Amino acid sequence: MSSSLPSNFDSLAIRDGIREGNLSAIDAVSDVLGRIDSTNPAIFALTQVFRDEALAAAARVDEKRAAGEDPGPLAGVPFTVKANICSREGISDAASKVIPEYRAPYQATVVDRLKEAGAILVGKTNMDEFGMGSSTENSARGPTRNPWNTDCVPGGSSGGAAAAAAAFGAFHLGSDTGGSIRQPSSYCGVTGFKPTYGRVSRYGLLAFASSLDQIGPVARSARECAMALQAISGADPMDSTSADVEVPDYLGALEQDVSGMKIGIPEEYFGAAIDDDVRSHVEKAIESFRELGVSAEKISLPHTEYANPTYVIISAAEASSNLGRYDGVHYGHRAADPSDLVDMYSRSRGEGFGPEVKRRIMVGTFVLSSGYYDAFYLKAMKVRRLIRNDYEEAFKKVDAVICPTSPVVAFQLGARLDDPLKLYAVDILTVSANLAAIPGVSFPCGFTAAGLPVGAQIFGRHFEDDRVLSLAHAFQCATDFHTRMPPVLNPGS
Repeated sequence: MSSSLPSNFDSLAIRDGIREGNLSAIDAVSDVLGRIDSTNPAIFALTQVFRDEALAAAARVDEKRAAGEDPGPLAGVPFTVKANICSREGISDAASKVIPEYRAPYQATVVDRLKEAGAILVGKTNMDEFGMGSSTENSARGPTRNPWNTDCVPGGSSGGAAAAAAAFGAFHLGSDTGGSIRQPSSYCGVTGFKPTYGRVSRYGLLAFASSLDQIGPVARSARECAMALQAISGADPMDSTSADVEVPDYLGALEQDVSGMKIGIPEEYFGAAIDDDVRSHVEKAIESFRELGVSAEKISLPHTEYANPTYVIISAAEASSNLGRYDGVHYGHRAADPSDLVDMYSRSRGEGFGPEVKRRIMVGTFVLSSGYYDAFYLKAMKVRRLIRNDYEEAFKKVDAVICPTSPVVAFQLGARLDDPLKLYAVDILTVSANLAAIPGVSFPCGFTAAGLPVGAQIFGRHFEDDRVLSLAHAFQCATDFHTRMPPVLNPGS
């Protein structure tokens, strides 16, 4: 194996090493596959590994380089995708028994774009079924464990992607409906970015809540997230919700001077529900920004208390609609020997969906039903507009908003699984960004005495994804939290 491989498996270092001829794509891919072999059994971040396909793709990159051809801007850089993102390789099952062997006849636009750039898909990551959960315990394939403490959850629903970023390096694509990239990134001590809604195509993403879902990158640093975002951003004719807005130079924008920027500290996000450890580390992060020349002032987002119930209603309603197709006729698992049509529908869906997905489908069907639509769904849509207005007003005064990513750090496996309301509560600080369709990034800002990561998050204006990333990058240039390695890489140390 090449000695040119960076010890932390930084995606940009891999990209540059291959570009400069100091590293082969075969070495890069072999290294990450070796890391997966040694560590994945302990954490189960990846549910599928495409070993043969990845090595064959790496060989093609090296052949192109040897022939003097341009293999692409991300040639040889390994990546994974969440199990709800369709790819030619493997099964796209969204970690559900309802489509356990689904092989997509098409590929997600984000995967197409990364492959066209020369990046190499090495596997698929675990998740909460159809993205419904906050701990990656609601997976038909079994739970993922946190690389910092394997007795703890990695967060969810993109817990596999966050755990993989911490344990294997490289970059990983997840999806974020109510914090599903940012919250597990906080728990796993990595950087996770949720783009502005419409910035990245959703074509090929198995839908949970279509007005909230967004694909984004997870990696150890904001620089790696910017590199991945550059490749996957832009309008897509296959997705009518993607925005035809010019894509900036995200990596170049990281170098902008953040001094003089203003960040808002929403008082509603630092209440009694926030653990003292979390509050303390995020407050220290705010002081670090002040030292970088960024001014910070208190602001108010007055409708914050309604964000979680609004999210639960809207996302459940959209899930009820989107998952109606998995009925044993159009798609998915069909129960054996049904007595009649009703029996086939009810048993097929009952056997195929897990408890959390069933719970949200029932809530969503109820809030859309006759007599309750106005009282719940329509009212939630009006409150969503108020939450968006709160941010628009705040961004007239400040350039970005900073707060904790989660009110708590990673908790023990099984600790909240029997109480859905306790599990939903860990999303209270992330869901508003999805409701308002704004960009957000989570990045590590400290560690508890028990060695668990704490994450802070920054929100920005619509399509100011570059500014959000530049603030996270500036913080990471001044600190080393994102460079620390989890104990799972050195068991017994």
